[in-house]
Amino acid sequence: QVQLVESGGGSVQAGGSLRLSCTASGYTGSRNCMGWFRQAPGKEREGVAAIYFIGGRTDYADSVKGRFTISRDNAKNTVYLQMNRLKPEDTAMYYCAAGLVFGDRWFSSSQYNSWGQGTQVTVS
Repeated sequence: QVQLVESGGGSVQAGGSLRLSCTASGYTGSRNCMGWFRQAPGKEREGVAAIYFIGGRTDYADSVKGRFTISRDNAKNTVYLQMNRLKPEDTAMYYCAAGLVFGDRWFSSSQYNSWGQGTQVTVS
């Protein structure tokens, strides 16, 4: 079982930056990808970014391309989401997830079977 703990959320003005962290503990060998998702009130959970364990490939939602960067520190078992030029529409609860992702379906929450508790990001 993998445990995921997020941190780094908070409140920021539009145009500002935040960096989210997600630290994993436990066995991750059956998973090949970690992703960040977000969910705003009244909206469905959406994939924001993902990073694959092999090769380090990254993927992003169109809405965050050029503003967000996902990265991984293998030594610390930690995945980061650097968020720059934040907009009010980025306001949401952000979750990290780990899973065995097939094909290009990194954005589908059904591909992930381990989830963190979430961290709130508010942009005003």
